[in-house]
Amino acid sequence: MILNLQNIDKDYQQEGLVVPVLKNVSLQVEEGEYLAIMGPSGSGKSTLMNIMGCLDKPTRGTYEFEGQDISKCSEKKLAELRLNSIGFVFQNFQLMPRETALENVQLPLSYAGIKKNLRKEMALKNLEKVGLSERAYFRPTQLSGGQKQRVAIARALVNQPKIIFADEPTGALDTKSGEVIMDLFQQLNNEGVTIVMITHDQDVASYAKRVLHIIDGELTTGDKSEKI
Repeated sequence: MILNLQNIDKDYQQEGLVVPVLKNVSLQVEEGEYLAIMGPSGSGKSTLMNIMGCLDKPTRGTYEFEGQDISKCSEKKLAELRLNSIGFVFQNFQLMPRETALENVQLPLSYAGIKKNLRKEMALKNLEKVGLSERAYFRPTQLSGGQKQRVAIARALVNQPKIIFADEPTGALDTKSGEVIMDLFQQLNNEGVTIVMITHDQDVASYAKRVLHIIDGELTTGDKSEKI
């Protein structure tokens, strides 16, 4: 088991009031799994992803990443975990606009202290994996939306993470480009990469091997009578 969440609550303070966003969420993700979490805007799905990705901490409950209690980790340890074990793919790509595709993919390796020559080799290998080696020296403004997302996926893969979190990865793409990206995620999962997909799109969720729904901060299987 790679992720184990038990009785997770997340509250925010808003104008002096406590606003619950996640309510008693329990979830386990096995290594090599492909999970989609579906929900409308405001349902809490991105908050849940941020907790699973060690970008945020729950108000209550326990979260273990590969058996490690995240609540006991220092900020430095969490940063190391995100760098070495977790890959993120976001709807709006989040590429550095003045850097080439190659330089964008190399960024996590630079943070990890990998030597320059090896960084380039590893980045090129991952651009080739997503079919973009011929665009290595193009900047984001010279790339289509689908190509930008493939660069983002190569960047997420370059440190050989244990798991990839993808938050609405086709949301900014046309239908054809979205299908290319989803086929790529399918290929990665077939190669053993664990994927957690956050989406509101049924077509995107259909690629996953398991689909859960989040409504008003509560996780369900999709059957309203059956909460997780």
